Amino acid sequence: MRDVWRAARARRKALRAEVRRFTVRQRRRRAAWLGACGAVLLLGLATLGVAYSPLFAVEQVRVIGAEQLDVTRVEAALGDQIGTPLPLVDADAVHEVLAEFPLIETYAIEARPPHELVVRVVERTPIGVFESSSGFTLVDAAGVVLSTTAETGPGTPILRIDGGAQGDAFDAAGRVVRSLPADIAAQVTEVEASTADDVTLVLGATATRVVWGSAEDSGLKAVVLEAAMTARPPADVRVYDVSSPSSVVFS
Repeated sequence: MRDVWRAARARRKALRAEVRRFTVRQRRRRAAWLGACGAVLLLGLATLGVAYSPLFAVEQVRVIGAEQLDVTRVEAALGDQIGTPLPLVDADAVHEVLAEFPLIETYAIEARPPHELVVRVVERTPIGVFESSSGFTLVDAAGVVLSTTAETGPGTPILRIDGGAQGDAFDAAGRVVRSLPADIAAQVTEVEASTADDVTLVLGATATRVVWGSAEDSGLKAVVLEAAMTARPPADVRVYDVSSPSSVVFS
């Protein structure tokens, strides 16, 4: 029995040795894989620690894309973000601040390590002003009030639209104004509309009226009007009627 027990023990030892010999590569690969995973984990934790530390805190806020906005005011309003680690910039707080600037239509936040927070803005495009006892109210094509001033500036037409900034007449007028080439838009001093189908522009220098009609085919009408004004300047014309762009009428 003693000899049998010794033989069985020797056999088990030999079997374990064989198993270790045949699995040595597998164990090495497993150890290497665990080591690599541990290194990646440590690197990730170290990176997060650095990113959320003062080493990557906001030191400068820069606003890009503004033309009408007072950039200095916007950057100063976002001053609360100074000192905040870039990954922890409060998007809700930024939105709350930028909502106070009606000229901003959309914006995007961009973190530029190590210390810069960039805010890219797209401004609203004003189409004209409504005149009232309180002054001149500047609005965009969506009817959003951008400002109210005692006087109107050059290049900003007065809007004489039934229903104000509500309804189809205003929507049509906004589409027409936004379709105008810059050189023609600069000459417009008034925009009139009682319905969506009777938009009329007034060119201030000569009081020439442009009967536009509806906002349909506004792109084509703008091209036709530009050609008509070149052929017959406003000083020689009382009315341009481009409501039917295939047959312009002068008078």
